[in-house]
Amino acid sequence: MSNVTYAFLLTLFAGLATTIGSAISFFAKTTNKAFLSISLGFSAGVMIYISMIEMFDEAVESLETTFSGDQAYMYATIAFFVGIAIIAIIDKFVPEAINPHEPKETMYECTMDMTDEECAELETKTKENDQLMKTGLFSALAVAIHNFPEGIATFASALINPALGLSVAIAVAIHNIPEGIAVSAPIYYATGSRKKAFFYSALSGLTEPLGALAAYVVLHRVMSEAVLGYLFAGVAGIMVFISLDELLPTAQKYGKHHHAIYGVFAGMAVMAISLVLLR
Repeated sequence: MSNVTYAFLLTLFAGLATTIGSAISFFAKTTNKAFLSISLGFSAGVMIYISMIEMFDEAVESLETTFSGDQAYMYATIAFFVGIAIIAIIDKFVPEAINPHEPKETMYECTMDMTDEECAELETKTKENDQLMKTGLFSALAVAIHNFPEGIATFASALINPALGLSVAIAVAIHNIPEGIAVSAPIYYATGSRKKAFFYSALSGLTEPLGALAAYVVLHRVMSEAVLGYLFAGVAGIMVFISLDELLPTAQKYGKHHHAIYGVFAGMAVMAISLVLLR
């Protein structure tokens, strides 16, 4: 097996670890709102921790190869808030594109034999499921963008040193598992479909080998440490916005306040362990 094939296979393995997170989220019934609340809080904890502890620092370090320390920090900060602005604009102006009305089991339409109360309850359920679907797809977008440069890093390390590449791929796979939960849990609860939740989770993970392919074919010509730095900082901003604007409010809506908060800290703890393994 050539080094290139080996590097691609490692990157694919790391990316598809998101599907393990999908499987974990399927153990709960879609009526278990406490689990949903904890899962969404967990997802927010994962995204906030990886953004503020890992990705922003990596952004500064990458930019320091081109700029001085103070300049690198300033440009990373600007890129961070640019990422927030981009996802805020998407959230405000393109809601229909990422908020499809996908029913859980039946078409959510009032029928003649329903009372006004039953119809109102059905409409409320529809809105809740649409919001969950939107949250899940936003999470998939953020994870997919984050996994792209991660795939580049895994691929490059495996080419340089196969043993190092294996270690990096295993560690990346471990911290991709909670990212899979972040994507699949809200989609599963919104649609009741394990297939859809699994599909979007796997799709977000596949950007990892896509990053490897881009590194091999195209990006080695234009990619630089500075470009990676801007990308890391921007994605960090996107993840923080999604966590605070989508995941946490939805988590508190479906459970008690402490359910969401315990989930946040559990997500941070799992992410912290995975990052320790990366070192």
